[in-house]
Amino acid sequence: MTFQMVAADGGWFDANVPCTRACPVLTNAGRYVSAIAAGNDLDAYITARMPNPFPSICGRVCAAPCELACRRQVLDEPIAIRALKRFASESCGIESASDAEHWRAGVKQLPDRDESVAIIGAGPAGLACAHDLAAFGYHPVVFDAAQRAGGMMVLGIPDYRLRRDLLDAEIAAILDLGVELRLGVRIGTDVSLAQLRDEHAAVFVAVGAMRSRDLDIPGATADGVLRAVEFLLNVNQGFQVDLGERVVVVGGGNVALDAARSALREIADSAPASQIDGRRDDASASAAATATLDAARAAVRLGASEVTVVALESRAEMPAAEFEIEEAELEGIRVLHRRGPKRILANGHATGLETLDVTQVFDADGRFAPEFAEDTEKVIECDSVILAIGQAPDLSWLDPSEGIDTTARGTLAVDVETLATSAPGVYAGGDVAFGPRNLIDAIADGRRAAASIHRLISGESTAHEVVPAGRRALPIVEVSRPRDDWDAIARVEIPGLPSGRRVGAAEVELGYTEEQARTEAARCLQCFDNIVLDPELCILCAGCVDICPMDCLRIVPVEDLDGVASDGPASALILDEDPCIRCALCVERCPTDALSLGQWSESSTAPVLPLPARATAGGHS
Repeated sequence: MTFQMVAADGGWFDANVPCTRACPVLTNAGRYVSAIAAGNDLDAYITARMPNPFPSICGRVCAAPCELACRRQVLDEPIAIRALKRFASESCGIESASDAEHWRAGVKQLPDRDESVAIIGAGPAGLACAHDLAAFGYHPVVFDAAQRAGGMMVLGIPDYRLRRDLLDAEIAAILDLGVELRLGVRIGTDVSLAQLRDEHAAVFVAVGAMRSRDLDIPGATADGVLRAVEFLLNVNQGFQVDLGERVVVVGGGNVALDAARSALREIADSAPASQIDGRRDDASASAAATATLDAARAAVRLGASEVTVVALESRAEMPAAEFEIEEAELEGIRVLHRRGPKRILANGHATGLETLDVTQVFDADGRFAPEFAEDTEKVIECDSVILAIGQAPDLSWLDPSEGIDTTARGTLAVDVETLATSAPGVYAGGDVAFGPRNLIDAIADGRRAAASIHRLISGESTAHEVVPAGRRALPIVEVSRPRDDWDAIARVEIPGLPSGRRVGAAEVELGYTEEQARTEAARCLQCFDNIVLDPELCILCAGCVDICPMDCLRIVPVEDLDGVASDGPASALILDEDPCIRCALCVERCPTDALSLGQWSESSTAPVLPLPARATAGGHS
């Protein structure tokens, strides 16, 4: 076997903290989790808050890509990072006794500047951009066609998942930085893009993806056939929707689901108690995924006695998160896999959905290319059909004379690094540029756009993934193993109301108690700790190799190392970081103290600290 040598530079060390690298805003998740384990809740909150103006929101509804990357799953299950962020927020965030004090401590504004920037859309991308621009000292002016800020955070996420007071508080905190908000202003009608370009130093477009995609099958225009996004928008604004008793939801994804959940909860507030089945709280999943299951839940709570989800995909192929499917089934929703819609039966009003069996969802190259089996028709009788097959931006406001290119997907074409469009001074991000995605992706786009706009206006060179220079430094968290059995602790289940008690509850997911949070946080492998080797002291005794429980270390002949030359027989100590659980047994065993643990300060909001003495590139695989 030969080993590929990797340079032990900053990028390599960053990659060894997978939770941070998986987060679109580069949150130092391991550090705030470790701070919670050590009882340092304020440091935990500040660490979570600094790269993200919405910590209380993300602690409840983030899709948590950090958990998917968590190295703890090598042992058993990933750390419940999202739930621990909620615990830190409840301890020190805007929902705590500190109100916005600690939230505000996470940002230090630079001196005031003269320039203003127009932001179109008051959703997560637009507000995140406004937050960072205000931190840079600019005057952001946010325009939104709705009468309430928040975008899909307020129109698409049900309040049983995300309390509206928390949403309003974090938005208010952003506005308090000096952000101007103008609601009820529709781009292309009340104000033109050309006008905004004339009046401001730059423009950021973040109008979202508020238009449902249509399904071209017979009966799709019949009464009783609803689009998930429109269904969501109507019920979230308090309009009653009559679904009947049997509802079929078509789709297997996530974002429209959040919209449907929102709609359900709003209607549940005004519906008779006997018509409501329950509510739930869960992570906000990928924009393409939540529409289906949440629409189904919404239908149940509106009085439907039978709700069926029809998905092209198998359970493993569905873009909806597994916990979304489990929660839907817990609430009595039937999920039919590998079935596709052929036509909607209607007699003036929808009466059923005829389906075909699906033989293939993706082709050999992984592209979406569903195929159906002939003569496999089945009919699901129903009173309403909700189509949750995706969302798209509405670009009807876009004047071709502005010179902004679009893509074949109907989104604005942008440079993926800077988010610049083809029109000078105009940037775009979030769903309007990339299609429906996760909440945290939209937040990251807003921050990246703000950094790009700052570079454009000021001429200063700033890395687009780094927060404004005025942001306070990340707390240096002193960590240790608070429990000796940290590697044996099972994942602590996140508390939630049982199905029968969800009616009328403000939130269904209850969050961790202090004891539960400390226990769960103690499971963290603390991947920001790295094995440090002093090659001058190493005698290649193999004591570390013998004691390593994960077989991370080995001694190999130099000739097995690609790119390493030797004048004669020689050996090298090889470390494989992937399975390393930072138990430090190798450090304790080393007779010459050649090995030690050293903390690497990851990118994003971490201060730049000197690396401890380490082995050369030849000391790692």
